[in-house]
Amino acid sequence: MMKIKDLKPEERPRERLLKNGAKALTTAELLAILLRTGTGKRNVVEVAQEMLSAMEGGLQEISGMSTESLCRFNGIGPDKAATLAAAFELGFRCTAELMNRDHTEIRGPEKVFELMFPKIAGADHEECWVLYLNRSNRLISLERLSSGGLSETTIDLAAIIRKALEKKASAVILTHNHPSGNPAPSRSDVQMTERLKKALAMMDISLIDHVIVSDGCWYSFADEEIRYYGENLQQ
Repeated sequence: MMKIKDLKPEERPRERLLKNGAKALTTAELLAILLRTGTGKRNVVEVAQEMLSAMEGGLQEISGMSTESLCRFNGIGPDKAATLAAAFELGFRCTAELMNRDHTEIRGPEKVFELMFPKIAGADHEECWVLYLNRSNRLISLERLSSGGLSETTIDLAAIIRKALEKKASAVILTHNHPSGNPAPSRSDVQMTERLKKALAMMDISLIDHVIVSDGCWYSFADEEIRYYGENLQQ
């Protein structure tokens, strides 16, 4: 095994980043900078490459993992897992800020899928997000409402209504993921959607859609069908 310190300075990830910028590095090298050290048998770049190879979804799937799941990789402890989780979360928040600033127009569930897939489709737990829109269906704010277990997450209806009123939103889109890979709604998904729709209507706010995002596909309550990215297949 060749250790990072055995490489020439111009070949080391950190030094290359400082000289050439982050875009010049491979994904494994960027991960290696965050991980800092390897194991007794593999240097840090090899550890990063092993992580990427082990996950079919690559970086996207790793970004959705909990710190407990990250610690299952050889050479990844709580400190390194926390560093990775913090880096991914900063990336997500940066993207959210850009979308909020640009007031992205939301036209249909496919746009919701495109916005949310990088954030929640690879997660190994359920997350619920809310899109708050103005009267022109332009995005006012995109916020994560909750993060739950493998098969469900808690939906706080009062919190959604309160934030919608604070943001002067005219409409709301609810979205969450199914780690199972099947975007079909459960009975509780249907019941919760109906409760939220009725509660928002009392405040003259529309629930435009509830989009369940999964691996390359989604279910839209507005369309009542499952669609696959790039296709339009009715359930």
